[in-house]
Amino acid sequence: MTPTRFRHFVAIDWSGAAGERQRGIALAWCGTGHAAPQIVRPGHVWSRADVLGWLREQLPDGTLVGLDLGISLPFADAGAFFPGWEHSPADARALWALIDRIAAPDPHHAVGSFVDHPAVARHFRRHGGRCGDQFPPGAGRMRVTERAQAAMGCTPTSNFNLVGAAQVGKSSLTGMRVLHHLPHAIPVWPIDPVPLSGSVLCEIYTTIAAVAAGRRPARSKIRTGAELDSALAHFDTRAFGHSGAMSDHVSDAVITAAWLRHAAADPALWHPAALTPAIAATEGWTFGAR
Repeated sequence: MTPTRFRHFVAIDWSGAAGERQRGIALAWCGTGHAAPQIVRPGHVWSRADVLGWLREQLPDGTLVGLDLGISLPFADAGAFFPGWEHSPADARALWALIDRIAAPDPHHAVGSFVDHPAVARHFRRHGGRCGDQFPPGAGRMRVTERAQAAMGCTPTSNFNLVGAAQVGKSSLTGMRVLHHLPHAIPVWPIDPVPLSGSVLCEIYTTIAAVAAGRRPARSKIRTGAELDSALAHFDTRAFGHSGAMSDHVSDAVITAAWLRHAAADPALWHPAALTPAIAATEGWTFGAR
């Protein structure tokens, strides 16, 4: 099935940084048609709890939501998230529950207690030169979808890497805590099947949207209103209308919301060749990775 039934499209640029409120979080919304996406609550400094509350209470019915983080950890390469640990979860939803349970003492959906857990820490590269003995040499373990991203010319990083400007591990782990608390009425593709009606959440990688808008992977960030309007034109979308410099968190959310509206009707994106039922249940997938 090609989900062409969505009436609204939301892209959420996420942050795993410490603290309650994050200037790196931005939400953009658009409906069907050609209008430019709008920023949700302009000027608001979001917390992760705010986003969860908005998804629970204010998400319009029939919305495709893209969340810019990894919805799971690598599994297929080793047959487990944490090989050799008897409590390693069997699938992505069990992983979310485990993270949330171990990190329960941490405020603001943080995950410090989880990555400090003795059995878990062995698998992560952390700050202060701390690299677990189960973190392999080099870039670290990758999901199947991340290997697909690399084949498209993107430069994904391992969700087991918590170090460096390009790391997405903290964002992904904090996001998994939020996903655990989402109502079951909001399925998460492809871990859950896409229903015939209602809203759906999926993982996004904003670089994929930017590349589809004519940007090069190495220069995917959009930092001026003129660049954003030029990119939006690739999706038959009217100008956002901002003059001068702008936050790339805002531009990431805006261009990706427009791309979701443009791409949602493409059946190939919902049925990538490498996405098996086992990978869907354990690792998930990034919408747009082929």
